[in-house]
Amino acid sequence: MEIKHPSYYLQPDWVKIIRERAPEAESMAQLHPDQLAVIYEQGWFKILAPAVYSGREMSLPELVRLEESISWADGSVGWVVTLCCGAGWFGGFLQQEKAKAVFGNSKVCLAGSGAATGTATVTENGYIINGTWKYASGAHHATHFTANCIIKKSDENVLDEEGNALILPFIFDSKDAEVFPAWKYVGMMGTGSDAFRVTNLVVNGDCCFKIDPTAAVIDSALYQYPFLQLAEATLAANISGIAIHFMDLCAEIFDKKLGMDKYSEAQKNILKKTLTRLQDELGIERSEFYIAIDSSWNGCNEKALDAVSSTSRKLAKTARECVDQLYPYCGLQAANPESEINKTWRDIHTASQHSLLTFPM
Repeated sequence: MEIKHPSYYLQPDWVKIIRERAPEAESMAQLHPDQLAVIYEQGWFKILAPAVYSGREMSLPELVRLEESISWADGSVGWVVTLCCGAGWFGGFLQQEKAKAVFGNSKVCLAGSGAATGTATVTENGYIINGTWKYASGAHHATHFTANCIIKKSDENVLDEEGNALILPFIFDSKDAEVFPAWKYVGMMGTGSDAFRVTNLVVNGDCCFKIDPTAAVIDSALYQYPFLQLAEATLAANISGIAIHFMDLCAEIFDKKLGMDKYSEAQKNILKKTLTRLQDELGIERSEFYIAIDSSWNGCNEKALDAVSSTSRKLAKTARECVDQLYPYCGLQAANPESEINKTWRDIHTASQHSLLTFPM
């Protein structure tokens, strides 16, 4: 299988805008308006939204290739697109009238959290929601939030079929939530991954939905694909894209060093061989990853899904380790927080901390 470089999937002018505005996005602690303009123009927040609601309803093989490419352009932009279009996938499970209202906005963007750090108390016509959620990438330009809540009736937890507290996701308008600063990490600083809270928010029953193939409202293969492997694959693609960006920047630095007399031929050979070896290693893992993705899309069985989970973890691990092996050869430029390569290094070491891909299968 031929695995293309991420640049194949993006127009050069998109990449130029995204990268030129990246330093300002870091200073703003959210995506720059010019970056958002590219996203809106290309409909990237609606990649996984149902076509019937003007979404692109993209297949998984197309999705991961595009998301890897956007993260190659810039880690923060790729991360926000991935998380927010991932929440847009929930459109396949919303009641249709609710979904039409949500996706009717041309600049629709769903941000949110999968942590069950809120409660939804049952009322006669719906629920009362209270809670605080962290790490909502894209919070500052979100039109809606999605959030997991523990379902309560009066003061008691509602139990699921297995006797555990029932947890369900909800969607509500961003104007009904308060966003506040909470992202204080070294990387992905342009994602605006701040926290949000709601207090005694009254919502109708159609704001609640269930993420399960049997609960899909839209009849499409996309909404039958398991959420776990969808999440694993898209996060791994992001980490891979950032690593490739780092390697591309390394190649530029190494080219300059190869022309300097202060480096011996032996040292120059180390630079060339190390970069080539690690590019090959990452290429092998990317190939295995995309084979698994394509196979699972063509035949969604347990073996194929296990391969997606396994190769996603291997790709994320290899990407991070390749970057770490190259970093010492990049000089002080790589340690300068204002440099592009340092930003890329900070991004991959922040993104790769996501717990979903931490441990092997």
